[in-house]
Amino acid sequence: MAAAATVAAVVAGLAAAPAGAVAGTAAVAGPVLDRDFADPDVVKVGRTYHAYATNAEGKYLQHATSPDLVHWTMVAADPLPAPGRWAEPERSLVWAPEVFDNGHGFTLHYTARDRASGRQCIGAALSASPDGPFVPAGDGPLVCPAELGGAIDASSHTEHGRRYLLWKNDGNCCGTDTWIHLQPVSADGTRTTGDAVRLIRQDRAWEGALVEAPTLVKRGGGYVLFYSADSYDGPHYKTGYAVASRLAGPYTKADAPLMTTESFGGAVRGPGGQDVVSGPDGRDRILFHGWSPDGTRRRVLYAARLDFPDGRPVVRDDGAAGRRG
Repeated sequence: MAAAATVAAVVAGLAAAPAGAVAGTAAVAGPVLDRDFADPDVVKVGRTYHAYATNAEGKYLQHATSPDLVHWTMVAADPLPAPGRWAEPERSLVWAPEVFDNGHGFTLHYTARDRASGRQCIGAALSASPDGPFVPAGDGPLVCPAELGGAIDASSHTEHGRRYLLWKNDGNCCGTDTWIHLQPVSADGTRTTGDAVRLIRQDRAWEGALVEAPTLVKRGGGYVLFYSADSYDGPHYKTGYAVASRLAGPYTKADAPLMTTESFGGAVRGPGGQDVVSGPDGRDRILFHGWSPDGTRRRVLYAARLDFPDGRPVVRDDGAAGRRG
């Protein structure tokens, strides 16, 4: 399915803003994929971008492809035909995919309902192709701290030949803190190889009861940890970030969120679930979902350029990226 124009965002640097402040209004031309496509994850394979998203339209997960991050084509097949024996076979409970090239094929991390604990937990699946089908690895979930509410929102990071998994304990399910964790895993992401380290939790008023959806990048010699916060199901969802000089932290949060409903002048409602990827021109893009501007209960896909002056992220007008050829 072809997309509309991209986000044209001009958001001032928020790191210098006073606590709770929001930067100047951003302009929006429209979503790049105008359909329900929440919690996007994007990986480039050759010249093709593959995007994966939370369940919709009778699928456990969704898959779309693009040559440029602007024009998208939906793939008919479900990349995850079955969530594994450990998981409840309920499509509405499968969320937040993460796919990466593991050197011998592709790994999918995903969230599903663990039969044994009744919590949302993270599973791993393997495929020879980014198109799938991904086949669950092992008989149980990869990460499932039931006593902490379970685990959701897997994200991958590699450094010096080692792979790490970022995840959130789903404490808001049961009235406890939510933490973003960093944990070493095997090269194919199917086994944990060390203990998890806590990076950040919800401790700002604007974050509401939770932080989630981590994305970690290294820019300008430092680390930038993006995350979503507050309630996902309305306009209060937003995207923040924290910075560190070391992989395991400590991480220092920006005083104000990076993207909010207000920073987009209401044209994007509840921007979150973000991912960062290099565009065709080699410059960073941030892709994220927001509630559809037509008022329907759909989280549609947006994209904008992302710069890192002084190692801190700034969302900018993507210019020609939104023009159709």
